[in-house]
Amino acid sequence: MNKSLLKIITLAIGFMFLYFPILTLIAYSFNENKRVMLWKGFSLKWYGKLFQNEQIIEAFLISIKVASLSATFATILGVMIGYSLTRISKIPARPFFIFLSSSPLVMPEIILGLSLLLFFISSNHLIGFPSSKGQLTVLISHITFSVAFVAIIIQSRLSSYDKNIEEAAQDLGTLPNKIFWKITAPVILPSIVSGWLLAFTLSLDDLVVASFTNGPGANTLPIVVFSKVRLGLSPEVNALSAIIMLIVIIAAVFYYLINRSNIKK
Repeated sequence: MNKSLLKIITLAIGFMFLYFPILTLIAYSFNENKRVMLWKGFSLKWYGKLFQNEQIIEAFLISIKVASLSATFATILGVMIGYSLTRISKIPARPFFIFLSSSPLVMPEIILGLSLLLFFISSNHLIGFPSSKGQLTVLISHITFSVAFVAIIIQSRLSSYDKNIEEAAQDLGTLPNKIFWKITAPVILPSIVSGWLLAFTLSLDDLVVASFTNGPGANTLPIVVFSKVRLGLSPEVNALSAIIMLIVIIAAVFYYLINRSNIKK
């Protein structure tokens, strides 16, 4: 068999393994039958009912709000941690701090969620903050585990970055603050954007940690979807998944076109 044909077949099998379940879900979102796995006919009614479902719409808006804020704060803190651990070489017990910054990456979510729940309860008893579980506790929780991902990305980028450029700028009399904003920040900007997007995705997708730390009025989209799936497959959830997949595809195509235009320039 031709090697190129074998590579194409292997690639097709790999993509089918990844995307066939998603395509099946999208196809059944157009099923007229309320029983998800029994095809009755083509219909768009579940999309209409989805946009009339106030519970899902409210959970979606809460998830977007929490994910945006947590990604922003996690990116700021992650850049500070990654930059400090990379640039300051004389930190006492530096390997220990690097371990602390990356430990949430390998920590099981159930342990992280339980520890955050106990922390919020203890903090409430000691200083009265937070007063109750809600969007604020979910936000703090998502910032906590997202910081590690951003810090690792920034450390990786700065480790491969030629520091001689900064030293040359210092020799020419440039102030340290200007060196960061004029030289370092533009170089690591793609990593900052990648860290923000990763933190946003992790927050939007989180179920376990949010289940421990959420309260009244703080049900995120994964929690609402999971509660609906436990009662049986819902065509509205299929429609929601199809819309999210469409948004992801549009974003990926948009990024590809921008990247392609930049390469041509």
